Order: sequence, then C-alpha cells, then structure tokens
Amino acid sequence: MSAIEPPSIPPSPRPPAVSDTQLALAVYVLYFAGFFTMITALIGVIIAYVQIDKADDMLRTHYRFQIRTFWIGLLYIVIGALSAIVIVGIFILLWWFIWTLVRCVKGLLALNENRPIQNPGSWLFG
Repeated sequence: MSAIEPPSIPPSPRPPAVSDTQLALAVYVLYFAGFFTMITALIGVIIAYVQIDKADDMLRTHYRFQIRTFWIGLLYIVIGALSAIVIVGIFILLWWFIWTLVRCVKGLLALNENRPIQNPGSWLFG
C-alpha cells in the first residue's frame, strides 16, 4: 500500500521585514544622522537609488527628492568648503545646513501624511 501524499503547496512569499514607507523614512533619518557622520547620508542615497524603481508613485517622489537632496547638498558642501577661505564659504555651508534640514523635515511630514513631494525636482524646498 502506498500512502497518499498531500499536494505540495508552494510556500507563500514572506512579507518584507521593512515596508517601503519605512525605508523612505530611514533615508530621511540617515540624512539627519549625516550631519554628524557623513557616511550615513551616502547609505541613504544608495537606499533611495535601489528603491526608486520598485516604489509606488507617492514614494517615488520621496526617493527622487532624497536623491536630489543628496547631490545638490554635496554641491553646496564642495562649493562652501572651497570658498571657506573667504568668508562667503561659511555662509554657503550655513545655507546648506538650513536647506537640508528644511527639506528633510518637509519630506518627513509629507511621508507621515502619505503625501507625495509636490515638486521633487526643486532646487529649493520642494
């Protein structure tokens, strides 16, 4: 006599450990930490680049905003550092700090309310 084996059921896919929204939140948090440890901002932009193609439309605006925040901010830092010999560089670095802080806070608030960034391609505050 042979035993009847139950039909094999493929295992159901496991849900991700972190949701897409939590990943976008993590990028903002990594940018805040980047004020103290620059490497976390680099980790944040890598996450944004990896996730942008997988994200829904709302999160895609956040990832694009985060990517632009990184690159434009890096431009401000380089220009500010190079011109720090003259006084204007200090003001450029101060502008970078305020600009990044405002963009990250604005992004966090929009993400918390499940709203897209209105103008993710903006050079100002989105």
